[in-house]
Amino acid sequence: MPLIRPLPTGHDAEVAELATFFNETLGFPPNSVLTMQRRPAIAKAFIELNKAVMGNHGRVTSEQKRLIGYLTSANTGCKYCQAHTILAAQCYGGSDARLHAIWNFRDTDLFSAAEKAAFEFAIAASAVPNAVDDAIADQLRRHWDDGEIVEILGVVALFGYLNRWHDSMGTSLEPGAQSAGQQHLGHMGWSPGKHGN
Repeated sequence: MPLIRPLPTGHDAEVAELATFFNETLGFPPNSVLTMQRRPAIAKAFIELNKAVMGNHGRVTSEQKRLIGYLTSANTGCKYCQAHTILAAQCYGGSDARLHAIWNFRDTDLFSAAEKAAFEFAIAASAVPNAVDDAIADQLRRHWDDGEIVEILGVVALFGYLNRWHDSMGTSLEPGAQSAGQQHLGHMGWSPGKHGN
């Protein structure tokens, strides 16, 4: 059971209008936003930050950003965000093969050298304590420009916030996200855990 239950979708008209952004990425407004709307300023600021971070301004694709979010969330153990990011990566063209292989990205040619550098950075940047070292940073710089690195770290940082939010709140997974998690992550032992309905 969540610490705080989400409010209905239309509880705050401004939040509801902004939350239509998630209809493209997930197909529904997430329970996190529906809970945050108890303080509408937090919900609105979060949605605007999400839009800014997850938008595309360089070569980092929508699918790649969601896979970076997945690795960040898997590294921190947030099962809610793991399901959401896999669902969104699928919505943005992630193939079943790529989604099934994401945690083993080092051992497959389904991912480019640039993606692998971004993924290594995401895991190191989301670790506590932080594990970004010169070798990881140098490899990242070989493949991505400064603006793209800002985008990549923006994704890691955004999911750091979300991972803490969801695991502390015990946010319930929406059915579509739970199905995506079971479909694409179940073979790795994923379960909804505290986020189950």
